[in-house]
Amino acid sequence: MTETDAVTSGPKIGVIGTPGKWSTEALADALETRTGYRLVIDMSKVTLDLARGALMFEGTDLATLDGLVIKKIAETYSVHALDRLEMLRVAEARGVKIFSRPEAVLRLMDRLACTVTLTNAGAPMPPTVITEDKNAAMEAVTRFGAAVFKPLFSTKARGMFVLDHDAPDAAEQIAAFKTENPVMYIQQKADLSGQDLGMVFLNGTYVCTYSRIGESGSWNTTIHSGGKYAPYDPTPELIELGRRAQAPFGLTFTTVDIALTPDGPIVFEVSAFGGYSGALKGCGVDAMALMADHVVKEISA
Repeated sequence: MTETDAVTSGPKIGVIGTPGKWSTEALADALETRTGYRLVIDMSKVTLDLARGALMFEGTDLATLDGLVIKKIAETYSVHALDRLEMLRVAEARGVKIFSRPEAVLRLMDRLACTVTLTNAGAPMPPTVITEDKNAAMEAVTRFGAAVFKPLFSTKARGMFVLDHDAPDAAEQIAAFKTENPVMYIQQKADLSGQDLGMVFLNGTYVCTYSRIGESGSWNTTIHSGGKYAPYDPTPELIELGRRAQAPFGLTFTTVDIALTPDGPIVFEVSAFGGYSGALKGCGVDAMALMADHVVKEISA
């Protein structure tokens, strides 16, 4: 998608995302309203020329813009998405302000990197085992009773499955998972009571919390699996837990996934890009407008 022909009245800020998708287009609309400039960037069509220091997208050198907002770096998480973030570091080095910074997003694309950071920060998390050994994986499932196997690169529960310790084909299921995921991420299945929470933060400041209520019969609550958004009013203690969980990552906009279990709240992960749809549908908050206001203010300062 080419840049707008309108006369700009403010900084030139591009949106990296998926052309045609609601969240990408809505964020671009919000920025255009404030600046007169609109550019939606598909990273699959971006070329980095290191000799020239140019990051080209359909005739525009992204390294000459005032800012970039990363709404979505790729449709699916993978090691290749990390390469796209590395490319953006060239524009950042040339003075382009990027929200969130590529280095911050890099630490969240890999589920293990996110988990290690959260654990080191003392966030309460489900018992988790990471191993390449199939016997160790079986031992973890036996100890947990029921475990969720998660790919290191995935969103919306894609590629995940639940394995009970007494499943007759447990060894075969583990072997099949390892074929696609040499490093196995195994987490004790938590009692979610049918819902979990998305706690939204902008530049480290609490915005709102929504719940995702799972469809009957589904082990997870993701919207992708039929879950529904609903408003939620958290306690100050819960908000503080979310704030501490997202703090080490330094993201501009993010959502902390929290579950309320019989043993207390646990943190599942911190989102690299945040839940704009959840904020709107679950909280009634236009996070696009809040983000656009923040970005324009930061660039214009």
